[in-house]
Amino acid sequence: MKINMKINNKPVTIDVDPMKRLLDILREDLHLTGAKESCGEGECGSCTILLDGNPVTSCILNAIHAENREILTVEGIAQTKAGKLLIDCFDETNAVQCGFCFPGFMVSSYHYLMYDGEPNLDKIKHALAGNICRCTGYQKIFRSLYLACERWQKR
Repeated sequence: MKINMKINNKPVTIDVDPMKRLLDILREDLHLTGAKESCGEGECGSCTILLDGNPVTSCILNAIHAENREILTVEGIAQTKAGKLLIDCFDETNAVQCGFCFPGFMVSSYHYLMYDGEPNLDKIKHALAGNICRCTGYQKIFRSLYLACERWQKR
C-alpha cells in the first residue's frame, strides 16, 4: 500500500505493508535512525517523534497511522533554531551520556519548548516523564531544558 505523509517538512510516498511499524519505516526504509527501539512497547520514549505536532512513540504505531500526517523526527528538529538551542544546552550541561535516550528527550523537549516553554521545573519534569534514561540521573536533563526555556524566552 502506498502511504503518503510529510516527514521533516518534505512529502514522502512509500509503498509498504500498512501494518509495518512506523519506527521500522523511519529507520529501515527512510534511513532516519535517530529514533531508537528500546522497549518496543511505547514505554521508554526512545522512539518518540512528533505526529501532527504531538509526541508519540513510533514503535507502537503502524504505517497506516501515518497516512496524510505530518511527522517531525529528531533529525528534522536538529535543523531548527529551537533544536540547535536544545543541542547546545544539552551539551553545555553535559546531560547526555550514552546517547540512546537522547533523541526521545530532544523530541519531547522541543515539543515543550514550542508549546509551553515556561522555565518551570515541575512542568518540565511532567513534559519529559515519558522518557527513560538508564545511564544518569535526570537533573542535568531537566536543567538543559530549563536553560533552553530561559534562552528561548530572551530571543
